Amino acid sequence: MRKLSIAIDGPAGAGKSSVSKILAARLGYAYLDTGAMYRAVTYEVLSKGIFDEIEIVRMINKIDMEVKPDKDAMLVFVDGEDVTPFLRTADVSAHVSWVSAMAGVRRAMVKIQRKQAGKGGIVLPNADVKIFLTSSAHTRAIRRCMELAAAGQDVTPEGIEEDIEKRDYQDSHRAVSPLRQADDAVLLDNGDLTLEETADAIISICREKFPGFDA
Repeated sequence: MRKLSIAIDGPAGAGKSSVSKILAARLGYAYLDTGAMYRAVTYEVLSKGIFDEIEIVRMINKIDMEVKPDKDAMLVFVDGEDVTPFLRTADVSAHVSWVSAMAGVRRAMVKIQRKQAGKGGIVLPNADVKIFLTSSAHTRAIRRCMELAAAGQDVTPEGIEEDIEKRDYQDSHRAVSPLRQADDAVLLDNGDLTLEETADAIISICREKFPGFDA
């Protein structure tokens, strides 16, 4: 059975992490949630009160970031501390686009991601199959609201939708690596699909491109 590399990109709240977990479990693959890694950096920035790009990059170059698979998630450790529980807070979500838009931050993060690649389990830009996963801002807001409510946070769909629309604009207009569908990526709108159905659709796309890859 051929092992494919599968890249899943798309706007915030489209379900990239959740679908990646399902795919990894069903295909016996490992995955790397780079979005969670940027969130971990953002959490460290807010915790330390560092807002100058040069200082942020210096911090990233000093920290020891490691990702570890878990049965239900990918855990992110910074200097030995599991920061995963803090990555989906409203404060981190409000600042992650600003932090990830910095050119120096993205260069520093590539080094960390390449380090993880040496251990296996990272999806790189030259993936065999690229998926651009999306849905309407309203649908993504409802999903994120349910996720945050389950974690005990008091949020409203309207507020979350406004935040998502702002982040969509910031991510698609940043000077470095703006969020947009790659020329060779397959667009998949999962607005009417469950996470399991989204995983089914991605596996079907993989089979079309590489017949029998999971036989």
